[in-house]
Amino acid sequence: MMKKRIQVDGANVLIMGLTFKENCPDLRNTKVVDIIRELKDFNINVEVTDPCCSAEKALEAYNLEISKPKQEYYDAIILAVAHNEFSLMGGEGIRALGRDNSVIYDLKYIIPKEFVDMRL
Repeated sequence: MMKKRIQVDGANVLIMGLTFKENCPDLRNTKVVDIIRELKDFNINVEVTDPCCSAEKALEAYNLEISKPKQEYYDAIILAVAHNEFSLMGGEGIRALGRDNSVIYDLKYIIPKEFVDMRL
């Protein structure tokens, strides 16, 4: 984000995926919550979307709300879990969720590399 001169403090970040693994509703042992906590420590506004997990269970287990993503809203998007729904969106569909200068971090190699700013 800093390379693109995006203000980190107060940035809007979308985390795509919360469950322990792809295409599974299990939230136990998910490491995505560690990413969310770290981002919040930097005063980043974090929204989470996950088509596989129950909104009630996410709220109960981690006090997290599951959101429907907004178009052209996010400064950064983190693809954290490789759900089929995210793959079907494709690079253009996911890129459309971000602002013009947004950053996409694909932790699971879900979309083609030409749409991604960083991978692990």
